[in-house]
Amino acid sequence: MEDTIKSLGAERATEPSKRWRSAALTHVGKVRKLNEDAFFEAPLIGLWAVADGVGGANAGDRASGLIIEALAGVSKPATASGFLADVRDRLLAVNDTLRQEAAARHCDVIASTVVTLLFFGGYYACIWAGDSRLYCLRDGNLRQINRDHSEVQELVDQGLLEPAEARGHRRGNVITRAVGADETLALDVVHDPVRKDDVFLLCSDGLTKTLEDAEIADMLKRPIASAVDDLIRAALDRGAPDNVTVVAVAVLDPAGSDE
Repeated sequence: MEDTIKSLGAERATEPSKRWRSAALTHVGKVRKLNEDAFFEAPLIGLWAVADGVGGANAGDRASGLIIEALAGVSKPATASGFLADVRDRLLAVNDTLRQEAAARHCDVIASTVVTLLFFGGYYACIWAGDSRLYCLRDGNLRQINRDHSEVQELVDQGLLEPAEARGHRRGNVITRAVGADETLALDVVHDPVRKDDVFLLCSDGLTKTLEDAEIADMLKRPIASAVDDLIRAALDRGAPDNVTVVAVAVLDPAGSDE
């Protein structure tokens, strides 16, 4: 696909896994000149991520790239708690690095959202900051796993804004958390059992601000290689005013082994 790129860690997706299969694409979109999104795939470890450099800030691509580089150092986990701690600690370290770089460059912030998907022992976990999302398609029904860290989501939570009004809201690009945005990074974590035939989608807001959840669900019912291609194409057909990145993960045998 024209202008579609791979990101650090993507080469690991070619390593086959008996437990799950993944595919990923990213595109600069129709308006932006620089792609500040990045993604990561490590199926043999059970780790995927999407990072979206904060638009309008300095070096958003640097921020998202550092996140992916940090996650590339994660080793095959021995325990669930150790896996979570390793990913979390690496994101906290990137936060410190970005804060130091921003100070050295005399700029306000160098930051990026991040959403991660981890599999271990029949469970999945999501660690995130910002408005990049994780969805799960289960039994034909699509559910958003994480909650946006954004001003618009806070308005929805307070009952001041209807969910249907959120996408086009004038404050829609204002996020309340990101790696590098604050001295102390607050990361949220959710986890739940994973099931055979689940399909997970990690994506930047370049997708969710152009497509409805029902459209996303329909495309995720296709083979994942086709799904990610169709999702990117659909966003481009809608004008893709932002970078757009998608990572799809199909669960084959969560109780299996790649040994």
